[in-house]
Amino acid sequence: MDVLVYPDPVLRRGGKTITAFDSELRTLADRMMAAMYEEGGVGLAAPQVGIEQKLLVLNPAGDAKDRSGERVLCNPKLTRKKGREFGEEGCLSFPGIQAEVERWVDITVTYQDLDGKEQTMAANGWLARIIQHEMDHLDGVFFVDRLTASDKLRVKPQLLELEGKSGR
Repeated sequence: MDVLVYPDPVLRRGGKTITAFDSELRTLADRMMAAMYEEGGVGLAAPQVGIEQKLLVLNPAGDAKDRSGERVLCNPKLTRKKGREFGEEGCLSFPGIQAEVERWVDITVTYQDLDGKEQTMAANGWLARIIQHEMDHLDGVFFVDRLTASDKLRVKPQLLELEGKSGR
């Protein structure tokens, strides 16, 4: 399973609501988790692998040997958010680009698990940042869209290089 790289247009499409909670969804989540580890990430959203579904996987440890933090969220929605702070982010779909992004510090997210059961999870700090970053992908939003004007200028050459590599 390959991770799409900017400027692939599929990345902007986001995801559609998941309605079938079946073995195919479980297999997709497992394959996404494996791809995330293979690429050295801490989170991955379905649109990043060309699947237009509101599905994300994550593990704040980013280590396949420590699976205690693994989470799979289907159709997630932020239901509470509090406090803002800047923190460094990167993205598997934007290799080599890192920048400070402002995110909510404390969040509550409601989502469905792989059985379709509604769950609620509170998260803060690093976990909250990962969830928000991956949820953005489900809406076709990139972390570079959230940069300050000066950071957008700073990363522009890298974005242009990625666009050049794609032949677009």
